[in-house]
Amino acid sequence: MSLRLLLSCGEASGDLYAGALTRELRLLAPGIDVAGLGGPEFARAGGRVIVDYRGLSVTGFTEIVAKLPQLRAAKQHLLADAQQHRPDALVVIDYFGFNGRLAKDAHAMGIPVIHYISPQVWAWRPGRISLIRAVTRKMLVIFPFESTIYQDAGVPVEFVGHPLIDLAHAQTPRDLLLSRLGLDPAAPIVGVLPGSRTSELRRILPTLVEAAQLIRQRVPRAQFVVARAPHLDDRLYDPVRHLAGSAIVEGETDAVLAASDVVLTASGTATVQAALHDTPMVVVYRVSSLEYLIGRRFVKVDTFAMVNLIAGRQVVPELIQERFTAEAVASEATSMLTDSARAARIRQGLAEVRAKLGGPGGSRRAAEAILKTIGEL
Repeated sequence: MSLRLLLSCGEASGDLYAGALTRELRLLAPGIDVAGLGGPEFARAGGRVIVDYRGLSVTGFTEIVAKLPQLRAAKQHLLADAQQHRPDALVVIDYFGFNGRLAKDAHAMGIPVIHYISPQVWAWRPGRISLIRAVTRKMLVIFPFESTIYQDAGVPVEFVGHPLIDLAHAQTPRDLLLSRLGLDPAAPIVGVLPGSRTSELRRILPTLVEAAQLIRQRVPRAQFVVARAPHLDDRLYDPVRHLAGSAIVEGETDAVLAASDVVLTASGTATVQAALHDTPMVVVYRVSSLEYLIGRRFVKVDTFAMVNLIAGRQVVPELIQERFTAEAVASEATSMLTDSARAARIRQGLAEVRAKLGGPGGSRRAAEAILKTIGEL
């Protein structure tokens, strides 16, 4: 009887990691069936998509409420598949609001639960650790400091390293990318990563475009490359179409990051990706006022940007909520473009971040740990 895993991830970064993990699992255990909640990267790696995560992506409390019926239906669909095709384990990748409930139900069915990539319990809602301890056979973490948190909480844990180290490679050389886009390789390049969800783009992209216009006034030769997330409405990118010296690229985020002198990025996994490319950045984010007020009650840290959290200090500026203005973004970005000493200090901090992420092979180590946990390696 072949091995079978139920897997669940709920956003673009999780799908990327799910794809890399599934490829390694299939290399180590040919014939393994990996199925679940995923997206195109998971499917390309040979995963069987039971539910596509792209219909479930949410940001903030109000969006969650609107999607509750779909989220419940997705969970029941996954559990029904688990009932019919009994998996050797459930592997959940972050996305804890959904995956925590799925893990609890799977555990009740007697299915071993393996967490790959921890929810940010060190940043907010630490009470989640009690549920994780109750249902989890093994926690696989991607940041070394997370090991101590789970060891102290009595959760079996293993540090496997960050999967992005192997994944964050530009497929297109800088000059070739810029030439294709009709941009000047000798002029400053500002990358723009406004997020991967509809709500993020609506709240973030217009302000970044305003900031870009200010940057161009101060650094006249500046050019802008917007990394577009797939499967989003073209109209969301309308603000960019009137920005002089700009281009939009889809599916080449790493090439954009590698080509950029500075990046304006929404807070999230993209900040780690930018750090891996040694690219100075301005980190921004905005949610609705209600969501921000509610969310702040649960937050334990004073910083939001992942690179700053990893470094344990502010390596890059972060402009969140009311601090996120076009003028503030433009001032920070212009400083990085014109002050070489400041840019060098930021790159030194980014080197510290990279050093803490572990070496290459994170996805392979995660796959090996999963197979060992279920007694198959």
